[in-house]
Amino acid sequence: MAKLAGKVAIVTGGAKGIGRHYSQALAAEGARVMIADIADGKPLAEQIAGKHGANSVAHVQFDVSNEDQVKAVVAETIERFEQIDVLVNNAAVYATLTPRKFIDWDAETWDRVMAVNTRGPFLMVKHVAPHMMQRRTGKIINIASGAAYKGVPRMLPYVTSKGAVLAFTRALSRELGEYGIAVNSLSPGYILSDTGLANTAHVEDERIPVRNSRAFKRDAYPEDLLGALIFLASSDSDFVTGQSLVVDGGSVNN
Repeated sequence: MAKLAGKVAIVTGGAKGIGRHYSQALAAEGARVMIADIADGKPLAEQIAGKHGANSVAHVQFDVSNEDQVKAVVAETIERFEQIDVLVNNAAVYATLTPRKFIDWDAETWDRVMAVNTRGPFLMVKHVAPHMMQRRTGKIINIASGAAYKGVPRMLPYVTSKGAVLAFTRALSRELGEYGIAVNSLSPGYILSDTGLANTAHVEDERIPVRNSRAFKRDAYPEDLLGALIFLASSDSDFVTGQSLVVDGGSVNN
């Protein structure tokens, strides 16, 4: 039997980039998936529905930093699927950022990164967790980053936001443990996704240095993250909470 049969998952930022792979992997394991993204999730939803059936997926466009829109997404998910078992807090500002010195970041960009990357997960949990608490079960997966462990330069707002996600995970796991809800982080290394490759500044700055820092001397792709994602979303991780699983080929260890 599929590991997530009968489960319902929300994936923020689930229409494009790495999030697209998360949505597909969860559906392949039997979950019904709500693709929630500022981008249009219709093409991906149609693809998933073609493989797994019309009731396997839904999609909605929203801004994860807007509380009213978050509330609407959660309400729509409950209306469509009647429950929420897995929340993947994946939406983030990253690929559109151009690396620069700390002094060159403007406050407006800083605030937007924090609004999406830190306020967004908070708002999602604020409105999803009560449904999980009522059922005394659930999996919350916050997508952090290996960059927060390494202190990657020239990406200060992004790295800071992902450090906050790690702390958010630890604190939240303490609050939700009594309800049987697992809260963990998945921390990818530098991944060659379609959205990442579109920004050549990231590729030039990161690809070769990161690859050389790894124990496994190769590039990483979205598919490398999916085993860890399903582990954290499924019953295989029922006694794991407050942790961060780093999937980066051993870069953080070096």
